[in-house]
Amino acid sequence: MSNWRPLALVAVLLGTILWWHAHRPISHDPGVLAPDIPLQESLDGKPAPWSKNNVAIEPLAKFSISARVLSRADYSWDTEAAIAPVDLALGWGRMSDSAVLQKVEISQSGRFYFWHVNEFPIPEREIVESSANMHLVPADRIVEHEIKETRPGDVVSFNGYLIEARWPDGRKWVSSLTRSDTGAGACELVWVEHFDIAPRH
Repeated sequence: MSNWRPLALVAVLLGTILWWHAHRPISHDPGVLAPDIPLQESLDGKPAPWSKNNVAIEPLAKFSISARVLSRADYSWDTEAAIAPVDLALGWGRMSDSAVLQKVEISQSGRFYFWHVNEFPIPEREIVESSANMHLVPADRIVEHEIKETRPGDVVSFNGYLIEARWPDGRKWVSSLTRSDTGAGACELVWVEHFDIAPRH
């Protein structure tokens, strides 16, 4: 039986290498990759709520964005994972520029996005208003597959709605409706209808 141990170790090692290869960050030369701010629009006549996995979904605003993926976090054990299995920390404007990002430490944990600098490469307010953690709720399996293909450094574009999610027990999860807030409640909760990853070079 011990003869299987080296093979098992090799299999684990190969699996780790393949996972890393599939998820390794995309590098870019200095320069702004996503210059435009996210677009948020009021609803023209409120669409009727719908549901996903027994969670009621109410649209709050139309939303579209093109941004650089700063970090990605996958979730499977929390209650929210039933509708939003992936969070993406996203940056636009100068927060999509490698020259800036090399001076910003970025991480995600517990459905939050964190950044740290030793010295500000751009003003603090610009970092706040040009980046965000977004909880992505895929509209279907095709969109979910595309979201799960993303890697840090990718430039992604998607659209849909900022939403409020309501569980049968009355608990709510509500999207932020501004890009200038911070802390709890500052993340966007996005119903994603279309999702694209820019070609990788």
